[in-house]
Amino acid sequence: MSAAQDADHHGHGHGHDGGAHGSFRGYMTGFVLSVILTAIPFWLVMGDVLKNPVWTTVIILAFAVVQIIVHMVYFLHMNTKSEGGWTILALIFTVTLVVITLTGSIWVMHHLNTNMMPMSPHDMLHHQP
Repeated sequence: MSAAQDADHHGHGHGHDGGAHGSFRGYMTGFVLSVILTAIPFWLVMGDVLKNPVWTTVIILAFAVVQIIVHMVYFLHMNTKSEGGWTILALIFTVTLVVITLTGSIWVMHHLNTNMMPMSPHDMLHHQP
């Protein structure tokens, strides 16, 4: 076996797993995008640019999602080829569990709030510590 084939066979060459390695340019691109994706929401809040807190929140959440994707691609090197696609499968599984947990928690809290018996002023006086 030649040295190049041996390096590729043991995963030290260029052709292993299809995973991406970080380069200085890739890291700098990720860093610049991260700074921009942080600065814009900061400016939106500090400058009270939109004057509407709901729209400001929605835009900040959208920037947060893009920021997560930038970090996964440029810093964690996640793509469909890395580790045979298992990283994407693990990500999908994690996102599914988080969505189920958050949705279930919000649903339970909403129904507890809706279905709790309100206390009368008379009850509140007798149950104070």
